[in-house]
Amino acid sequence: MINIPMPVYRWIMSAFLMAFLQMNVAAETPSIETFTEDMERFEGYFPFYWDEEKGKIWLEVVREGDEFLYVNSLSAGVGSNDIGLDRGQLGQERVVKFHRVGPKVLLVQPNYDYRANSDNPAEVRAVEEAFAQSILAGFKVAAQTGSRFLIDLTDMLLSDAHGVSRSLQRNGQGSYRLDKNRSAVYLPRSKNFPLNTELEAMLTFNGNPTGGYIRSVTPTPQAVTVRMHHSFIQLPDDKYGPRAFDPRAGYFPFSYADYATPIDQPVQKRFITRHRLQKKDPNATSSEAVEPIVYYVDPGAPEPIRSALIEGASWWNEAFEAAGYIDAFRVEVLPEGADPLDVRYNVIQWVHRSTRGWSYGASVVDPRTGEIIKGHVSLGSLRVRQDFLITQGLIQAYKDGKEPDPMLEKVALARLRQLSAHEVGHTLGLAHNYIASSIDRASVMDYPHPYFGFKLGKLNTENAYDTGIGEWDKRSIIYGYQDFPRNKDIATGLREILEESEEIGQVFLSDAEARPQGSSHPETHLWDNGEDAADELKRLIDLRKDALDDFSEKNIPMGTPLAMMEDVLVPVYFMHRYQVEAAAKVIGGRRYRYQVRGDNQPDPEVVSATEQKKAMEALLQTLEPDFLTLPAELVEMIPPRPLGYNRGREHFKIKTGFTLDPLGIAETSTDMTLRLLLHPERANRMVAFHAYNDNDWGLHQMLDVLTERVFGEVSERDRILQSSEQAAVRRVVQKALVKHLIHLALDPRSQGQTKALANRSLNRLYVSLFPDNLRLQGKNNVASQLEIRQNFQAGDQLQEAHETYCREMINRYFTQPELIKLPPTPSPPDGSPIGSCSMYGG
Repeated sequence: MINIPMPVYRWIMSAFLMAFLQMNVAAETPSIETFTEDMERFEGYFPFYWDEEKGKIWLEVVREGDEFLYVNSLSAGVGSNDIGLDRGQLGQERVVKFHRVGPKVLLVQPNYDYRANSDNPAEVRAVEEAFAQSILAGFKVAAQTGSRFLIDLTDMLLSDAHGVSRSLQRNGQGSYRLDKNRSAVYLPRSKNFPLNTELEAMLTFNGNPTGGYIRSVTPTPQAVTVRMHHSFIQLPDDKYGPRAFDPRAGYFPFSYADYATPIDQPVQKRFITRHRLQKKDPNATSSEAVEPIVYYVDPGAPEPIRSALIEGASWWNEAFEAAGYIDAFRVEVLPEGADPLDVRYNVIQWVHRSTRGWSYGASVVDPRTGEIIKGHVSLGSLRVRQDFLITQGLIQAYKDGKEPDPMLEKVALARLRQLSAHEVGHTLGLAHNYIASSIDRASVMDYPHPYFGFKLGKLNTENAYDTGIGEWDKRSIIYGYQDFPRNKDIATGLREILEESEEIGQVFLSDAEARPQGSSHPETHLWDNGEDAADELKRLIDLRKDALDDFSEKNIPMGTPLAMMEDVLVPVYFMHRYQVEAAAKVIGGRRYRYQVRGDNQPDPEVVSATEQKKAMEALLQTLEPDFLTLPAELVEMIPPRPLGYNRGREHFKIKTGFTLDPLGIAETSTDMTLRLLLHPERANRMVAFHAYNDNDWGLHQMLDVLTERVFGEVSERDRILQSSEQAAVRRVVQKALVKHLIHLALDPRSQGQTKALANRSLNRLYVSLFPDNLRLQGKNNVASQLEIRQNFQAGDQLQEAHETYCREMINRYFTQPELIKLPPTPSPPDGSPIGSCSMYGG
């Protein structure tokens, strides 16, 4: 008699029972042919059947245990940039497989974030069992023929796989639940192909709308209906070669933890995301590709927009030529009948929303390797109108009445070409390169602000946007897509590419370095121009003045309500906002690179005091009354908005009811500059840099310059000569500075010495800069004093009230800081993407 250990015995009995149950199920289960006799069959990767009578999709599983890619997306969205549920929006990609257990079928997602690349099955299994997997769905076998079996996929299709209800709730639009009674399979977009199965459902979410965004885009906001797409895609073969990630190369990282890694090497493996591209002849300097990369433009984009999208995206072919390819990148119009969500097509989709917003370059990526399977660009249609509007404000665009100056469309289409190239760049694997604008526009992966100048006294838009691919773009494509000769060591070749890029001054710095508040790099910005941020700000200040001086009703079409002048005025008045961010980053700035040991790049270096003072001088110009004050004739000319033309998010924020609020507008602009200059992290850096090197410009020195410029002595005679509106604006700026100094002193992010220096500035203001209202500086002649007193009497009452208010604010800070409630500033009109709405888009 054989003595079988109890665990082994239990395993044998379990396996026997499993086999018995499967035989039993097979005996009782009808064949697929019998079960689907009256259904419509769709042949393809996963054959499926349409049951018209029951409204169901039945999926035939032909390869149990084989892994495939599952992607969900929205084929018909909500139409609001703020909610973010756009037409064509891709969801998460997952590697999954069907696993059958008796009558049950499970859709299993293995955990590819943690793995063991090893020939030892036990080592592989140890990692698989250490980390959780996910079961995404469960089914029952309905029919079977041989090893093939049929499952009802309908419930999975009618699920909120894309997280629509979560998005609505997260964005404050209400609590919604999927209503399956008002949801159904959408057969017109359910198709099958040899390498992918595409299925779609119409889903209705029922709920109580609490947000304005969902009410503005849905005919009955209690019922929000979208269409959700599900793609089952055959995974690529194993011939793709992952390429090493390097922080200097400009690519998005793809990573996973490999627990089979030797102890002297990092567990975390990093590679770049990229398309598969190979030369027909890898040894040739230039060669055609085995299979070129082709992008398809949405035929729903009208002309001349469609042609601009094609032209801009096509710029990338020049970069691939630099990498040694011949005609390896093409752009065409999507063929009639082709589905933009079909994985076989890289697409540039034209997306409509109710408000202006970001465009996106997304990708379907193989989670095992980082290979890009499909590039999917979504371009917001209202963006092109914003550039039209920006240019409209700079010239008398409708001088002759109804027909706009052709310059407006020319600039708008130029921006669209650049935007198309930018978003396609993301789908090629490239991240933002925000230092490129300071290196002669070296990359379309920067955020470009339109560059306007004057030529022979007229606005010059020839260089508003770039007209082709940049030098950095070529370098990054060479790194990611160069097909090396068979005898070339790839690691050596990649290092040589990076070294050559550094030698010619092409470098990469991305998102974290570009943010205007906490970031310190002085040349890495969003929506800026030029090598020197201060010089460009001064140039923009002059351009803005000329545009405001020339602004009139001729900037809008004949027959348009005059109140609409405000729409055009907003981007002109705030033309400086992003260059202010750039110049402010010079203050307390520090240059650095993504250094790697042994690459010989320069060490980090604090920006010189001379450069910081120059940037400070440019920023102080944005606090001057003559800069902030709107021309009186404009304020008088623009009436309240009439019926049917409500105020919106891209208008000035006002506190005056319906009329234009010039002091509130000036306060908003002032706040932009002061909020950046007195950001706690910038202030902390200045304190630290000066502590280690007293040649570096310190926070105390910057605060002295700032307070002296804003509160410096203004003689009473000068006050008399000042226009009343400019005097009022100066008081606005002074109140704002007091508020921001108090905020800096109380902010928990401020370090101790930062608080002390802000406290010092407030104390000096309290003691020294609030003389008695009628104190006459250097006036001994009684007659002169009497004359000035009489002329200044009315204005001085306003000044007296202002100084009393500031004194009381500072006194309250010193005596009862816990009771301080700083008054809110009118927020600026929505800004990014450029103009006046606000990783990765552009």
